[in-house]
Amino acid sequence: MRFAICNEMFEGWEVARVLRFAAETGFDAVEIAPFTIAQHATSVTPQQRKEIRRAAEQAGVAVAGLHWIFVGPEGLYLTSPQAETRARTAQYLRHLADLCADLGGTHMVLGSPKQRSLLPGVTHEQAMEYAAEVLRAAAPRLEERGVVVGLEPLAPSETDFLTTAAETRRLVDLVAHPQVKMTLDAKAMSSETTPIPEIIRASRGYVSHFHANDDTKREPGSGSLDFEAIAAALRDIDFQGYVSIEVFEIEPDAETMARRGLARLRQAFAAIKEEA
Repeated sequence: MRFAICNEMFEGWEVARVLRFAAETGFDAVEIAPFTIAQHATSVTPQQRKEIRRAAEQAGVAVAGLHWIFVGPEGLYLTSPQAETRARTAQYLRHLADLCADLGGTHMVLGSPKQRSLLPGVTHEQAMEYAAEVLRAAAPRLEERGVVVGLEPLAPSETDFLTTAAETRRLVDLVAHPQVKMTLDAKAMSSETTPIPEIIRASRGYVSHFHANDDTKREPGSGSLDFEAIAAALRDIDFQGYVSIEVFEIEPDAETMARRGLARLRQAFAAIKEEA
């Protein structure tokens, strides 16, 4: 299994420093939040893109891709009833695909609860159609650049759209494009009534990326989630993407959490190998 770490938890660190730390710690890749580089994807210069890609190569670690992709620019909304807003959002996804590919990444996580929740007067079914329209419009550029978007179901405490894996699979099916898949997040899945391993197995063929965190909003092993069961389920669906640590509360510090989280993941995946 390949393990990654999200860079925004290292507040104030330059991307090159995160890349070096990740490689030294034993991670395979770093997942980058674009807002840690610039407010808008198009503001990242060709020189900056080359420098980050070169820094990754020199460190000996990959760039997995991007996440928190709608943080920064104003006026983006996945489920807006306004055609102009949907067109602008699709265009930004194209810019993000270019940035992701230029950095050497192949995956973008589409979480962004504040840019997808239902607006007044918009029904759930309308929102599904609006979101599908945006994603279909961006899909040719995604395919051209070899980038997959993984729609991320999030807890009802964060949004009222795509709050379960089943609902998210419906949208993936509605878009019906190979570059549009699903990202599963351990913390978010803990809000569902279905056990996490069952959710993972039901999502076989849909899951392109996995966010590893605990029900504490911190690193794997800091809470009550069973990562051996999660690892076994990912093995059962022949998951080939990155298992990437994403945290929301820093305690005691990013470096410690990264090391502890990676050790817990390695322990969990080693345990299922021993059982096999």
